Amino acid sequence: MIYVQIFLAFFIPGILGYGGGPASIPLVENEVVDHYGWLTTNEFSEMLAMGNALPGPIATKMAGYIGYEQGGILGAIVGVFATVAPSLILMITLLGLLMKYKESPRVKRMTTYIRPVIAVLLGIMTYDFFFSAYEGVGILQTLFIGLLSFFLMERLKVHPAYVIAGALVYGGLVLG
Repeated sequence: MIYVQIFLAFFIPGILGYGGGPASIPLVENEVVDHYGWLTTNEFSEMLAMGNALPGPIATKMAGYIGYEQGGILGAIVGVFATVAPSLILMITLLGLLMKYKESPRVKRMTTYIRPVIAVLLGIMTYDFFFSAYEGVGILQTLFIGLLSFFLMERLKVHPAYVIAGALVYGGLVLG
């Protein structure tokens, strides 16, 4: 029965929490503090503060922690699955609809219009990142890291994860 409760405690906020993890935090608090009584308000706030200090989505970290506390490893798995299940179901449904109507002129037109919008958004993000780096470490370091990264990924075909790790090491040793 505890696994069903864990599932419901995170599935319902996942459905109703439009806006992602931060939007679902009050809904999760209502479930785990008020409805099930698994945590006190103080414990929930401490868990939330600790979860915010760690990298990754807050909703899945809360679900994993609370699920583990209530039902062990299986409880953590159930909690995390319940958190991502609404998005997973919606994505599968939408993908099914898209595949069903992929030959439709409207769908083709829609994807034609979406591509430039995504390109512009990526360009704006790159522009913001560049000027943020420029203000933080200077133009020479920014250009060096950018050009070296480009060379490693495009010419030498180094995996981006290794390039990112190398940039982190470089930043920690040289810029830190």
